[in-house]
Amino acid sequence: MRITCKLLLASVGILLSAVSLPAQDATELLNRMRAMEERIKALETEVQTLKSQQTAAVAPTPAPAEAAAVAQPVPQPVPQPVPQDTAILGGVGGAAAKVLNPDISVIGDFIGAAGNHGGRATPSLEMHESEVGFQEVIDPYARADFFLSFGEKGVNLEEGYLTFTSLPAGLQVKVGKMRAAFGKVNTLHNHVLPWTDRPLVSQNLVGGEDGIDDAGISLSRILPSPKGLFLEGTAQVYRGDTENVFAAPNRSNVSMVGHLRAYRDLSESTNIDLGGSYARGHSPFADGNNQLYGIDAMLRWKPLRRAIYHSFVARSEFIWARTSVSPAGLFNAGAITSVPAVAIAPFSETRYLSKPFGYYVSADYQFGRRWILGGRFDRSERGNCLPTNPPTDSNCQFLPPGTDFVRNALLRDTGGSLLLTYLPSEFSIIRAQLRRTKYGEGRIANEFLFQFQFSMGAHGAHPF
Repeated sequence: MRITCKLLLASVGILLSAVSLPAQDATELLNRMRAMEERIKALETEVQTLKSQQTAAVAPTPAPAEAAAVAQPVPQPVPQPVPQDTAILGGVGGAAAKVLNPDISVIGDFIGAAGNHGGRATPSLEMHESEVGFQEVIDPYARADFFLSFGEKGVNLEEGYLTFTSLPAGLQVKVGKMRAAFGKVNTLHNHVLPWTDRPLVSQNLVGGEDGIDDAGISLSRILPSPKGLFLEGTAQVYRGDTENVFAAPNRSNVSMVGHLRAYRDLSESTNIDLGGSYARGHSPFADGNNQLYGIDAMLRWKPLRRAIYHSFVARSEFIWARTSVSPAGLFNAGAITSVPAVAIAPFSETRYLSKPFGYYVSADYQFGRRWILGGRFDRSERGNCLPTNPPTDSNCQFLPPGTDFVRNALLRDTGGSLLLTYLPSEFSIIRAQLRRTKYGEGRIANEFLFQFQFSMGAHGAHPF
């Protein structure tokens, strides 16, 4: 383009020169015209050279054989019809069939222990749990969550329930097998706990690791509340079978759980969570009921600007139990094994109410991006001869016939733990725990526990 403009300007210049200088000498004019002509020829040669270089760069000269092949006409391909997907999934093709697969996750929990266990033994090394989760939003109205627990002793359905999220009046309903909404610890899976174990009050009164986890129906709703306060009420009905907590010899022996939760932001970095719980079911140790009352509290501090480096969480739960107990019930439940059935017969009609109380207080401080320092204090009573989860190696103090049975006899366990947690990433946890426990029988346990956790796949978030 630039060369063409130069040629035009040169031609215009010649014409202007011829018009403006008619009186000049003819010889001088001819010399100028010859010079212009030579300049135009040089520019044309330059243009041809540039064109040949450009053609050589874009399409190199083919070899003689290739040139002959190119000279031949190339047959045009016959257009083929585009194959249509045979599967139609809500308007999308079969390539999107993977959207029908649920989110799958696997979480491994490896625990080791060393030291004196004091009568409540755990293995030195064990693959404590491998949890496989299947979670999916089925449709705009329901979500499904299934969690299978693979342990060294077999497979267990930890939870499997369907949640209806779009019911009238703001209601939410769950049906299936699920953890009861009693307090905080009972609702948590093992891999979510901030400790390697569960507090003594959970082991003594609420069924330990499995806890109140049964088939049932749950109804919850967000309740009207003042501005800035979140209130949620939950009512649940279960079949009534929970090891060492509830028993359901008949269909009518269902258990019921209620929980009221209150949440409030104290500042942009601090919030508080309070709750009250109640559970009632048939006692596994007598022809009567077992009732549990609980209060839970949680304080969180997480500054928004430094959230990945510093945070603080304080937790506590207080639980009261009112358990109907009889010697015959303890014998039938296997809690009394050192006394023959003949010695139990005179006490077959005896029944009393055991009233143990327990609590724990814990705190966790994150002092670095990957480091958390924590501590926990436990104190819990338990009824004499009543089993715990995990079991306690204890000789039950049963009085012989002719003397009064030890009514309302309670043993008190006290413990403390110091923990250090390292988080290599959001997919793994390494934790160490020093634990000292004094059991009601007078035995003292000094233990060192360590834990490795890892996760694979897409695991949905747990309730906040």
